[in-house]
Amino acid sequence: MKSFFRKILGSSKAADTVAGNLADLKADMHSHILPGLDDGAETLEKSLGLVEKMVGLGYQKLIMTPHIMGDFYKNTPEGIREKLELLRNAVQEKGWEIQLDCAAEYYLDEWFIRKLENNEPLLTFGDNYLLFETSYINEPSFLKDAVFQIQSAGYKPVLAHPERYTYLYGKFTDLEKLREAGVLMQLNLNSLGGYYSEGAKRVAEKLVDGKLVDFAGTDAHSQKHLQFLQKAVASKHFGKLMALPLRNSQL
Repeated sequence: MKSFFRKILGSSKAADTVAGNLADLKADMHSHILPGLDDGAETLEKSLGLVEKMVGLGYQKLIMTPHIMGDFYKNTPEGIREKLELLRNAVQEKGWEIQLDCAAEYYLDEWFIRKLENNEPLLTFGDNYLLFETSYINEPSFLKDAVFQIQSAGYKPVLAHPERYTYLYGKFTDLEKLREAGVLMQLNLNSLGGYYSEGAKRVAEKLVDGKLVDFAGTDAHSQKHLQFLQKAVASKHFGKLMALPLRNSQL
């Protein structure tokens, strides 16, 4: 198995270290690997390349979460499941041992609220977890109301990469209040390595120190995200993150 990790990741020592650490997560619950749906993998071939890398990293299950966003990414549960089956068949032909499933990353906008109000079926993962994101810059005026509606509909809200929202920088107590209100937090692993920004890294570290992280995800869109994981694993807070009672392994 180690030789396979080395083939996928590159140098043997780095490969063994990264794969050995990430394997404990067992499942990744945030990625954009399904082909041709959003700003992630564009083709089936690129999807397969990402899945192969994830196998090498030690993941046993991938829950892939394409964007669903108003008039921009008009993905539907039916369309997402169709691409899931396409990728499942291709992975099966390769003989790779990994489970593939899907959910979605819902953008908090008026279209999403309308779906809730109309009781449209939404894509979830695990114990009815619903992954959502907001604008990175502007705080939604209806965030608290949206959380209440999500919960009232029977879903468990999971906020994607809370460390990346600049409108929350300097307002860490708002994140604490959201979690107290039942919003679970999903950290992007690469935030620990400083991939997105120093600001995102600082908030990620603070979330880990505060034991506020419930899920860890790759948010993989391309090979560069997976290659950077080596730096994330080497970060001082990665061990602290893995010591938390993360819910990935329950998926």
